[in-house]
Formats: sequence, C-alpha cells, structure tokens
Amino acid sequence: MNESDKETGVITALLQRLEQQRLPAILAMKNKVDRGERLEDQYIEFLKQIFADANKIKPMIDKHPEYQDLAVQLISLYNEITTKALENEE
Repeated sequence: MNESDKETGVITALLQRLEQQRLPAILAMKNKVDRGERLEDQYIEFLKQIFADANKIKPMIDKHPEYQDLAVQLISLYNEITTKALENEE
C-alpha cells in the first residue's frame, strides 16, 4: 500500500467519524448553547479532543484543498459554539 492509499484511508475514516459520531455531538452542543444552557465537563473535554485532533490533521488538510471548505465550516461551527458557551457562563 502506497502513501497516497494510506492517506485516502485515513481521510475516509475521519469523514466517517465526523458524520457518524462527531457531527451529531457537535450539533447537540450547538442546540444546547443556543437554548442558553451551559456545557457540562464532558462536552468541554470533547471540544478539547476535537481541537487536538484538528491540529494533528492540519497538515493533511493543507495537502488536500478539496477538504479545506469543510474544515473552515467546522472551525466556524466550533467557534460559534464556544463563543455562545462562554456567553452562557456569564
């Protein structure tokens, strides 16, 4: 298996995880903060893990511009959630 095939496999797995696990949880968090609720520690830890993972895959995203729009949209969503969560803490 060459490097390109490995990278394609990793990208496929990441997209499946995003669709099946992360996006539903992220949207649940957004609904929660939009209702004015605070995020529990488990959600904060989840966001920390997402940010750590994003830093790890950034070089791959840089190599594949076809995924950059998706990455920008996700970052925007994370920013919206964290901004609103901070407002709800006040």
